[in-house]
Amino acid sequence: MNYKLKNAVSKSKNALIIVVILWITLSIVLVSPITVSIVEATVNGVFNFGDFIENLFSAILSIGNNLGKIFKSGYIEVFWKTEGYFSILLLFFAVIGFVKAMPKNEYTDIEHGSSDWATGEQYAVLNKKKGILLAENHYLPVDKRGNTNVLVVGRIRFW
Repeated sequence: MNYKLKNAVSKSKNALIIVVILWITLSIVLVSPITVSIVEATVNGVFNFGDFIENLFSAILSIGNNLGKIFKSGYIEVFWKTEGYFSILLLFFAVIGFVKAMPKNEYTDIEHGSSDWATGEQYAVLNKKKGILLAENHYLPVDKRGNTNVLVVGRIRFW
């Protein structure tokens, strides 16, 4: 199970950075206008959807004013509540992406024919620099004395 988390984290590093940047940007550009629109559309505890839509379009166009307003006493509570809902939604999508990035098994994304899976099972006969190429970093030396027979497992396709 550890390999799944390790591979998912290594695959998702760039995506997680993008999600954090997206979260900060959308908090400024989207959540603050929604907060201002909600507060201004609520009169005497009753929410008016028509006023919300009108205020939303004008609030989206004036982001600087929204950033000043959301720190006032009537706005800050609504901002944190809206930010919490938005964060939960974004976290939900990030978790879905993280789960989809998890490998199905331990050998996912290992190239067939490479020797990446054979750490610790390498023979002392093999050379890493020169000789007959067996795999990416493994060569069979041609100047070695003794038995240098090699069994090649694989298939050759002829059509």
